[in-house]
Parts: sequence; C-alpha cells; structure tokens
Amino acid sequence: MGTHTTRGKRGGTERVEPRLFAGRNRGRKPPRRRRGFLGRLGRFSAILAFWSAIGLAAFFGYIWLSLDQKGLFEIPAREPGIMVLAADGTALAEQGSFFGDEIRVSELPDYVPNAVIAIEDRRFYSHFGVDPLGLLRAALANVVAGRVVQGGSTLTQQLAKNLFLTPKRTFERKLQEVVLAMWLEARFSKEEILQLYLNRVYYGAGATGIEKAANTYYQKSARDLTIGEAATLAGVLKAPSSYNPLHNAEAAAERGRLVINSMVSTSAITEREALAALASPAAVPASDYIPAKQYLVDWVIEQLPELVKNYSESIVIETTIDPYLQRLAERALRKRLNEEGASLGVSQGALVIMDTTGAIKAMVGGKSYKRSQFNRVTKALRQPGSAFKPFVFLAAVEQGYESGSVEVDEPIRIGDWAPENYKQKYLGEVTLKKALALSLNTVAIKLMTHVGPQAVAAVAHRLGITSPLGNDASLALGTSEVTLLELTSAFAPFANGGTPVAPFTVRRIASRDGQVLYERRGEGFGNAINNYDLGQMNEMLMAVVSGGTARRAQFDDFEIAGKTGT
Repeated sequence: MGTHTTRGKRGGTERVEPRLFAGRNRGRKPPRRRRGFLGRLGRFSAILAFWSAIGLAAFFGYIWLSLDQKGLFEIPAREPGIMVLAADGTALAEQGSFFGDEIRVSELPDYVPNAVIAIEDRRFYSHFGVDPLGLLRAALANVVAGRVVQGGSTLTQQLAKNLFLTPKRTFERKLQEVVLAMWLEARFSKEEILQLYLNRVYYGAGATGIEKAANTYYQKSARDLTIGEAATLAGVLKAPSSYNPLHNAEAAAERGRLVINSMVSTSAITEREALAALASPAAVPASDYIPAKQYLVDWVIEQLPELVKNYSESIVIETTIDPYLQRLAERALRKRLNEEGASLGVSQGALVIMDTTGAIKAMVGGKSYKRSQFNRVTKALRQPGSAFKPFVFLAAVEQGYESGSVEVDEPIRIGDWAPENYKQKYLGEVTLKKALALSLNTVAIKLMTHVGPQAVAAVAHRLGITSPLGNDASLALGTSEVTLLELTSAFAPFANGGTPVAPFTVRRIASRDGQVLYERRGEGFGNAINNYDLGQMNEMLMAVVSGGTARRAQFDDFEIAGKTGT
C-alpha cells in the first residue's frame, strides 16, 4: 500500500487516498515470529521451580521453628540406668544403660549392622535422610494391601524420632522427623548415624542398644554375635513385643529367616553363609519363667518418682530384699500351685514376707511374670475372709472383752442373711480364744453387732488397712476387698508391740558416684494397741497356731501367732 500525489495547476500538490500496489510488497518489515511451545514450557518450568524452592524453604523454615529449639543441636545423653541391689549387696536387676553399654560400629562384625540395614533401610548409604523411593514403595504396598503393611521411614528418621520427638503420631510430627533426619545427615557421617541408632534403639525385654540386647538374649557381647543371632535381633526392631525371642520364639525365628534372606539380596552375606545360618538357628535360652523378683523391681521403679524427683546420672537402689528368702518364696508358691492349683481351680497366687518394721524381705506377685506382669501383692484386691477377724476381736477387746470372755456359737440370722460356720457345726458356749482359734463365723458376727462395723473399720484402718471397708455385719467375715500388702502390714502391730508400719523395700538411693539422693528414716508412728489389749490378742492368735486352724504352721522352739483365711 502507498500514497499517490499529483501536482496542481499552481504548482501545489494534491493528496489523494492511499491505494494498493499490485505486485510485490516492497520495503515491508518481516512479521514477528511466535514463541515456540517448548520455549514457553521451559520458562514456565523455571518460574515454577523458583517459587517452589522458595515455598519449600519457607515450609521447612516453619517446621524447623515449630521444633523445641532448646537442646536441638545436641544429641541427648542416654537415659540414666538403674541398678537394684538386694540387702546383701547382690544385684537384683539392672535397667537402662547403667554401665553405658555403648559400642562402636567398627567393633562389630560387618553382618551385625548390615542385618539392620537389610531389613530396615536398604538404601541407607545412598539417601539424604529421607528415601523418596522407599516412601513410594511403601505407599504402593499399603494401597495394594488396603492397610498399612510397610513404613517408609529411614534409619535416620527413626533415630531423629527417638532422639528428639515424642511418640505422638501426627502429620506435623512426621514433617519434623523429616527435617531433623536431613539435619542429622548434614551433621554426622553415615557411620556415626548408624552407631547412634544401634546404641539407642529398643530391642524389647528392657534392652536398649545392641550391646544390652545381645547380653539379654544371648548372654554375650554384640561383638560375638553369629549371623543368625544378628538377624534375629534385627528382626526384633519392627515390633519388640511381637518378635521378642524370649517370649515369642516362633515369630522371632520366622522374622529372623526373613532378615537372612534380605541380607543375601543386599549382598551383606553370601548364600552359603545364609544356608549355614538357617541350618543353625539362633538359640535363645528357654525362658518359660522370668524370676518373680521382677514384680518387686517393677514396684520399686513405680515408687522412684516419689523418692527421687530428678536424677541425671545412673543410680543405685538399695533394698531390703533377702535373696535367700526371695528364692524360697518363689519356689514355694510355684510348688503349691503346681501341686494343688488345678484341684483348687487356681492358676495364680501371691506371697509377701515382711519383718516387724515393715521392711519387705521377699515379694512374689504371681506364678509367672512372663504370662502376667500384674502384681497380686500390691494391686490385686481380694476378700481377706477370716484373716480379717483379728480386727473384729481387737475392736471387741478394746470395748471390754477378754480372751476368756464367753459367747454362744449357734445359728444366727440377720434379716435375710443366715451365715454359717465353715463345717456347719456349732459348739455352744465358747471363749473368744477358742472362737478365734477355730475361726467360728457366728461368734465373729455377734462381736461385730456388739461393737459396730464403724469401730471394726476404725481399728483396721488404724493398724494399716488403707482400702475402703464396708459398713455392715458381713465385714466380720472379710467381705471388703484389700490387697495382700496392706493386710500383711496391718498384722505387723500384733508382732512388734503395737506400732503400725508403712511397708517399704527401698532403704537408700545413691548416684553412681556415691552421692546419697534418698535415705529412709524412721516413720515415727505412735502406738496403736495398748499393752493389755495386745497381750489378749496375742494369746488368742497363738491359740490359732497351737490348737486351731493353723496347726500346720507350728515350728519347734518358736512362739508363733497368726490367723488363717479363705
């Protein structure tokens, strides 16, 4: 297109409308080329990557700031250990890392750490703390299974959780775990991370760390583990309670075989080594029985926060336990249950031995600690039956009765209740001494009605019963539930001159370097039974043993008093 001009008559020019030239365009600028698709995609990707990096950095910064910054850059010290000693200074139990039990990876056979890597984190040496491929693989497996069957956490993530975080399962905690895992990878070498992991992870049965686990299960150092033993211990980590070789030998063995196969597939061991290990499976000493002293140890640990508020180093707890009496007590309870348990319909029992100061000399909370960790001495509420009658008779003595006072043993009825004697026989007039010796129910109930349930409950509580007691005549027959420990402690005043006791077993607690943190002092309880009333009660209680229901408890040259109960 151009502009055409013509000259006028007077020499001027005249403008005319533009017109199109026929033929080629001349002097025209080339059109702007459109940007290609790949170019636009590259530019968009660069922008997206830039803002994603900024967003990711901000997100990680937020997660980082959400962590408790106090002590974050320090690997926390191991939990202090506890050594529990018997009265003679021998060890009853050790918990935690009393002796440290730290071991270097370089001291272990290669297959010990490699067993853990093979089953827990095959890509340990190639990832940066988080394993995206492992997460993807676990996610796919969980989707296929329709439930959680695999976890994608690396060893570094597990270590981060154990060192810095709580067990609470939340999305935020999982993100914190990821951030801390990356920090650990940046701060420590792979060998240092692996060493920390092996020394801090829990292997079950109270064993934390590979060295403690090897001693607990195989009575040897981790330096001396066989391939089969290393595989079994590595298998425990997934679920210490389910794969504990002491308690679940078959499940532990099956898991151990899986670990050995994983070690072959990761070239940690050869097929020949695997076959040899499978042919000689790791043998954990048979343990259908865990010493019942563990009931006592558990009770001691439960009391620890009340005795020592804070401690930052390993401690030694000195107890009143007599090892000889403890062994006899365990043996006696097991023997009685094995011989008569089936006929009596009883599978468990309990026994406690206490001196007249309240010091516990032996405690057996059940027949098998392995099968039941419930301590029947300290926690089981049971009806004491006729063993409660001394409190009824003492309440009567305090209101004027004597061992020679006479009551009539005869059938009685209180409303719709008609209690009977054990053998449904009645003796007529009897002294209180004979009534207690033969454990006559009717006389005990008559005394209860004379003195009142409130008076009997007050006597029992004054002597050491702490559980709530009933407020009716059936209390005379021991229908209110109490623990064996409080019932035993309530009998102590009959033997020590009338002074109530607080049952105890911890004498002293000291730090490992000898600093005393707690030491038991005298309780300072006043006298709860006057001398005359105590003399009357002991006369009756000795009759129970010399000619009553407890004749089998007699020993030559010993004055023994007590009361039976069913």
